Amino acid sequence: MTPTVNGTLIKIIVKPKSKNFRIRSEEENLLVFCTNAPEKGKVNKEIVKELSRLLKHQVAIVSGFTSREKIVLIIGEKPEELERLLGNP
Repeated sequence: MTPTVNGTLIKIIVKPKSKNFRIRSEEENLLVFCTNAPEKGKVNKEIVKELSRLLKHQVAIVSGFTSREKIVLIIGEKPEELERLLGNP
């Protein structure tokens, strides 16, 4: 996690085509399991929608739009609070 002026950047690894949307911390990585297939930006939309809902903050993907490894900005959130919410990824 990297703090910025606008919020906190987190690196995620996406696992598409899962049974349900869930997040799991594994070593240094935050795994995000998405239900959609990686086509036409469906996974990116699901990530933004579900993370925004779970974290109750606005979320934006800042890099990795076509990759399984993405950098996501949690707007207005501090790293300490994200660690508490996500289980210290």
